[in-house]
Amino acid sequence: LSSELLANKVVIKIFQNYLKMLLLNLLITLLLEEGRIARHFHYVESGMLRQYYYKNGHDITEHFSCEDDLVFCIISLFRQEPTRLMIEAIEPTVVYDIPYTGLQELFVSYSSIAQLYKKILEWGLMVSQNKADSWRFETAKERYKRFLKDFPEAAKRAPISHIASYLLMTPETLSRVRAEIFQE
Repeated sequence: LSSELLANKVVIKIFQNYLKMLLLNLLITLLLEEGRIARHFHYVESGMLRQYYYKNGHDITEHFSCEDDLVFCIISLFRQEPTRLMIEAIEPTVVYDIPYTGLQELFVSYSSIAQLYKKILEWGLMVSQNKADSWRFETAKERYKRFLKDFPEAAKRAPISHIASYLLMTPETLSRVRAEIFQE
């Protein structure tokens, strides 16, 4: 999906009037706070973001986004209601914000933008479905193997506590699973 976005120079030229670049570092890490209304799709040029929420006093990682990925809070964005999710940089990150309203204006005028928008939505739905299926049907070991395949950069760069919460396991269980896999 992201390579299609970058490869289409016409799309980039059209987007230039709408994009806003943000630099997130160790002092400014929060891109979206709980209780705010999401108004943008976020394209990660470099670095890494995680989307997370709090449940029973624990933060749970919902998604990782590395270079050339998109991240957005779909319910808040589409319904324009406060989100329960947060987005933060977990390393220095360069992000381009694409306003939802600007994207809506563009896909009315440009069929290539409408097609891209459709692909973004399809991609988001597939990511959510794959994750839900993984939680429902896979063992801890299978979930970690899928994570290694689907998010190789996050597997190398994200803190183990964030990876464990994404996989719905404790850091101790993740350590055991990793040890088993590395012994295979």
